[in-house]
Amino acid sequence: MNIAVLSGKGGTGKTTVSTNLALALKSNYIDCDVEEPNGFIFLKPKIEKTEQVMVEYPFIDDDKCTSCGKCVSVCQFNALAKVKGDIMLFEKLCHGCGACEIVCEYDALTYKKRELGNIEFGKVRDINCSRGILNIGEPMAVPVIRELLKNLSKDINLIDCPPGTSCNVVTALKYAHGSILVTEPSAFGLHDLKMAVELVKMYNIPFGIIINKDDGKDNIIKKYCRDEKINLIGTIPYNRKTAVLYSNGDILYDDLEHKILFDELSKSVKEVLNWN
Repeated sequence: MNIAVLSGKGGTGKTTVSTNLALALKSNYIDCDVEEPNGFIFLKPKIEKTEQVMVEYPFIDDDKCTSCGKCVSVCQFNALAKVKGDIMLFEKLCHGCGACEIVCEYDALTYKKRELGNIEFGKVRDINCSRGILNIGEPMAVPVIRELLKNLSKDINLIDCPPGTSCNVVTALKYAHGSILVTEPSAFGLHDLKMAVELVKMYNIPFGIIINKDDGKDNIIKKYCRDEKINLIGTIPYNRKTAVLYSNGDILYDDLEHKILFDELSKSVKEVLNWN
């Protein structure tokens, strides 16, 4: 069972929910927010293994290249450009599709590999943890996310997705059997939640909503869930104690009050997602 935890926007508490639910469900934790993987800050697993993520990029042999420009014309990602009779390569824009090598009639193009990021594997409290880390300055996170998710366990896997609704999130959702959408009771939270809802509906993924920083009132998120007949998994109250624990980098599940809360949320998750 692969459960994706996502949010329409950043800062809603997606990683807070992911890390604590992983403990409550005794699931594997996979941090796919590779541009800012914060889950390990709270879980603090012991890193047991690290793997490099490599991607291919074209290498131009100047002795064979005639600067005909066919490789430039076929590249959909603008990774190649013809400048003053010379072919320039912007390797970080290359998606490694291989089209340029195919159209080159002079065998002037071959492929090399470079490091895009890495993946770390660790363990804490009998929970397997993994995260992807994109190298600074790299614009493409998808290859790291794919590598991170390619050999998922058949146990329960909780996938901490990137924020938003970009291709990074879509890549992670392809592996999901169910999803949890984390939001906050604000106009911005509702606006971006609607986009996330449309995304999971597009892929026909069962989902429910958790409201973080809940004010205890009949707020706009609760009204939206009723109107759209969306399952509300539960809420996390907006209080000082939660904020203090979070700011100290402590795991909420270690606090008895929050343990009870996340144990209840985990039960609701199983009900809403038709646990199988």
